[in-house]
Amino acid sequence: MRHRKKGRKLGRTASHKKALLRNLAAEIIEHKEIRTTVAKAKEMRSTMDRLITYAKKGELHHRRLAFAFLRNKTAVHTLFEEIGPAFNERSGGYSRVLRLGQRKGDGAEIALFQLVGFEKLGEVGKPTTRKKKAKKSKAETAGTSTAEKVKEQTADESETAGDKKPEELETAAEVATAGQSAEKNSEAETETAESQKDKKPAAETAPADEEKAEVEPERDEKKDKKE
Repeated sequence: MRHRKKGRKLGRTASHKKALLRNLAAEIIEHKEIRTTVAKAKEMRSTMDRLITYAKKGELHHRRLAFAFLRNKTAVHTLFEEIGPAFNERSGGYSRVLRLGQRKGDGAEIALFQLVGFEKLGEVGKPTTRKKKAKKSKAETAGTSTAEKVKEQTADESETAGDKKPEELETAAEVATAGQSAEKNSEAETETAESQKDKKPAAETAPADEEKAEVEPERDEKKDKKE
């Protein structure tokens, strides 16, 4: 029989269980709520009731008793300065345990341990759920990315054109016309250079033909002498 052995062992030794309750109490004092298993939440109720009773009394002796259990100065300060005064008019029922269903993996029952009066509005008893996103094919993502880039480029160009002043637009037009005229001049120069190259060979061949004509009479005179 388990006479005078109240409480839950939680599958731990006495020292390990005490350390677990100490850490859970410090987290509850800091965040005012915590998600844990149902067994741990039920075991924490008596511990938190005792600590809040110390805070309501508010004497130095009770501060030392709370610090002996928590071993955390900031937790003791918030307990006596913030949580204790909030429960001065309440004689009990400082906490509540809300069941949230089973945990994925081991199927353990999860509960939300809250301090009454410190609830976060809109988040009471709502389990966290993750929505699955539909996977897109690589071709669709590539097509959408290229289309978005083209849209961004056109939008940037239109914005830059709209932001320019009339003077800037005139200077830009002048620069464009100057560039076109420079291109035309360069094309004309290249055409003249090519035509000059075509004329040079004809001029060079003319002296060569004259030399050949002079050499041929000399050859005829030599033939006549020999005969």
